[in-house]
Amino acid sequence: MKKFILDLTVTENVRLNDNYVLLKLTSQSLLPEMLPGQFAELRVDGSPATFLRRPISINFVDKERNEVWFLIQLVGEGTRHLARLNTGDLLNVILPLGNTFTMPQKPSDKLLLIGGGVGTAPMLYLGEQLAEKGHKPNFLLGARSRKDLLQLEEFARYGKVYTTTEDGSHGEKGYVTQHPVLNKMNFEKIYTCGPKPMMMAVAKYAQNHRIDCEVSLENTMACGIGACLCCVENTTEGHLCVCTEGPVFNINKLLWQI
Repeated sequence: MKKFILDLTVTENVRLNDNYVLLKLTSQSLLPEMLPGQFAELRVDGSPATFLRRPISINFVDKERNEVWFLIQLVGEGTRHLARLNTGDLLNVILPLGNTFTMPQKPSDKLLLIGGGVGTAPMLYLGEQLAEKGHKPNFLLGARSRKDLLQLEEFARYGKVYTTTEDGSHGEKGYVTQHPVLNKMNFEKIYTCGPKPMMMAVAKYAQNHRIDCEVSLENTMACGIGACLCCVENTTEGHLCVCTEGPVFNINKLLWQI
């Protein structure tokens, strides 16, 4: 897909909690097509300590409002600077980057979308697109505590939502791979994004149950175009740049010890 360098306007900056903000951006012209699983590189202006763009998953595309959403976790100076943007500010972005999740051919209600932490971000747009195509997705979202579970009302618009928290403050106590739904339903396909240990555990579950599974890797993607080699992942096809060959991979392509 063609990549665009755009100056987008902030329409809303929603502070979800102490660690996350939701940036909504628009353009005077029609936004380019973006697919679930793709990401953007956001330029951080006015921050002397930040030289590289920040790779952020596409959280949602509101076609009626001509908006693209980015769920941003505040982890350093770059993301904290982005969190201070105000309505009307301009943000330079490169998008869409990377590949996309594979859509099932036939409508299904046995699709499971698993997200952990900020890895829930691409699951929302994927779920919306699956629902639009006649599927009935199931969401399994994990976090440390209730306050870290984000956009639950948005997810509920497109499918059944299951949750886990490490402290038991919402949903089942524990990790996503410990949720009872995994033993109650026979899933045909799993999509997941989140911390690597979580994704590896999900991949192991999928492999043991012979379920097709795609993961969206969160390797450090400094440039987004395969030039810096910061995001290389070892695969069955050799060392591949996650930013150009991914970020979405079928688990059969990864050399994880599962």
